[in-house]
Amino acid sequence: MENYICATCGVQFDASETPPANCPICDDERQYVGANGQQWTTLEKLKRTHHNRIATLEPNLCGIGSEPSFAIGHRSLLVQTQNGNAFWDPTLLLDETTIETVRALGGIKWIAVSHPHLVTVCVEWSRAFDNAPIYWHADNRDWVMRHDGNFIFWETEIQTLNDELTLIRGGGHFEGSAMLHWKNGAARRGVLITGDTIQVASDRRFVSFMYSYPNMIPLNARAITRIVNAIEPFVFEKIYGGWWHSVVASDAKNAVKRSAERYLRAIG
Repeated sequence: MENYICATCGVQFDASETPPANCPICDDERQYVGANGQQWTTLEKLKRTHHNRIATLEPNLCGIGSEPSFAIGHRSLLVQTQNGNAFWDPTLLLDETTIETVRALGGIKWIAVSHPHLVTVCVEWSRAFDNAPIYWHADNRDWVMRHDGNFIFWETEIQTLNDELTLIRGGGHFEGSAMLHWKNGAARRGVLITGDTIQVASDRRFVSFMYSYPNMIPLNARAITRIVNAIEPFVFEKIYGGWWHSVVASDAKNAVKRSAERYLRAIG
C-alpha cells in the first residue's frame, strides 16, 4: 500500500495498492490535468531527486520549499512564537534533514492550510511532529484526499491559535479558503499570510483574486468584497503569498484595498 502523490497538484492520497484512477482536485475547473495525462509519484521517489531550501525571511519567520520546483511549487512558512510554532501550507518534500532543522527551530504545534491546492503531504508533516493538529476549514472538508484523525475542521469566520496567530476565512478561490494573521510579524506591524486567497501580483504594489489562476477564471464582486471585509479588522504591514517572490513588503493593507477597487472597476 502506498500514499500516492499527484504529480500536477502535489496532493497526497489515502493509501492504495495502485495509483488512484484520477485526481479530483486536478479534475476540478480550478486546476488541470497535466498535458501528459494523470501522473503519480511518491514521497520516497521525490526524496531521491529533490531537497528543501530553508531560509529566514524575517525574524521568527522561515520559508521552506522543495528544489527543484515540483507540482504547484509553493513554499511553506514556519511562524515562530513564544507559545508554539505554526506551519502554513506544508511544502511537498519532508525528509530527515528538514525534520531536524524544524525541530531546532522549535518544532510545530499547529499545521494550517489555506486551501486544497497547497496541502501536499500535510498528514506526513503532522505525524513527524507529534501529531500536530491540521487546521482545515470545514467548507473545504470534501476536498481532503488523505484522511487522518489529526484534522480539525474549524467552522467559524476566524479561528484563534494563540495571542499572535489567527486564521481568517476569506472564501473566494475555494469556499473555505483561509489566511493567517500574525500580529507580531514585521516588527509588530503585522503580517498577513495568504497562500493565493489573495495573490501577490508581479507589480508588488498590487494583489489580485481569482477563482482559478491557471485557467484564468475571475471572481465576482461579492466574493472580492467578502475577502476585503474579512481582513478589515486586522492590522498588517506585509503580505506573504504562497511563493518565494510573493511578498508585499510595505503598506500591504492599502495594497489590498486599492487592488480590490481596481479589480471591481475592471469587471464593473
